[in-house]
Amino acid sequence: QVQLQESGGGSVQSGGSLKLSCAASGDTRCMAWFRQAPGKEREGVAAIGSPGSTTYADSVKGRFTISQDNAKNTLYLQMSSLKPEDTAMYYCAADRSGWYFPLHRSRYNYWGQGTQVTVSS
Repeated sequence: QVQLQESGGGSVQSGGSLKLSCAASGDTRCMAWFRQAPGKEREGVAAIGSPGSTTYADSVKGRFTISQDNAKNTLYLQMSSLKPEDTAMYYCAADRSGWYFPLHRSRYNYWGQGTQVTVSS
């Protein structure tokens, strides 16, 4: 069983930055950030897998950076140049499978409770 706990969400003005963290308990091979805005489906934002493969949704490329600290078993999402359309609940996800369809939510077995990010114009 893997438990995930997100933190770091908040309110920021357009153009600002936030860094999300996800503390994980248990072994994982692939971790990702998803987000869900009101009335919309949950979408993959960024994913990272062993040994360091990363991928991003087109909407966040060049603005967001996913990383992990294996010693702390923590996943991060550095978000810069934030836009109002980035407003959503952000979720951390993880599983023990390999690097395939890393931004597909159906592959992930473990989810955090989410942290809210609000970007005002």
